[in-house]
Amino acid sequence: MATKTLLTVKDYAALDEPAGVRYELTNGELIVTPSASFFHNNIRDRLYIPLKLFVKTQNLGDVTSETDMKLVGEVVRRPDIAFIQAARLKGIDLDQSPLPISPDLAIEIVSKNDRGDDLLLKVFQYLEAGAQAVWLVYPNTRVAYRYLPGKREPEVRAAEAGDKFEEPELLPGFSLPLAEVLG
Repeated sequence: MATKTLLTVKDYAALDEPAGVRYELTNGELIVTPSASFFHNNIRDRLYIPLKLFVKTQNLGDVTSETDMKLVGEVVRRPDIAFIQAARLKGIDLDQSPLPISPDLAIEIVSKNDRGDDLLLKVFQYLEAGAQAVWLVYPNTRVAYRYLPGKREPEVRAAEAGDKFEEPELLPGFSLPLAEVLG
């Protein structure tokens, strides 16, 4: 029986990522996925750009995309979009990789190569690390799912293209029709 070689976050941070692939770390196991497609990145940017502008003008914190973040244990995730509140950014060296902080809001744009069980694992990892909300956006079916921490299991709500992307607790006043995001 073959044994797995598990990595620490320090080992992960020392890796060189070859062109065309993305790394993440989950419980010490290196996860390798293809780089995002043009379609994926367009969807991401339709949400990222207005969100970043809103957060900056309201002095709420900052929004980043494709940034490695250290979660609980030997877990590093790279959310497509992440919002971190201003108070939590104080004293953090933003030149580090991975950032030693979890997002308050994590957004993943679901691609055709993403597996359902992997996506749910990410949701649980973000929430365990302190995320207040996680969104999974499915461009092909024009549906998004919003996960919030729950007492036993995450609370989940579905949103369709006719609905709006809103996070009133974290982003008061921000509202963007999902139809604009999904194109």
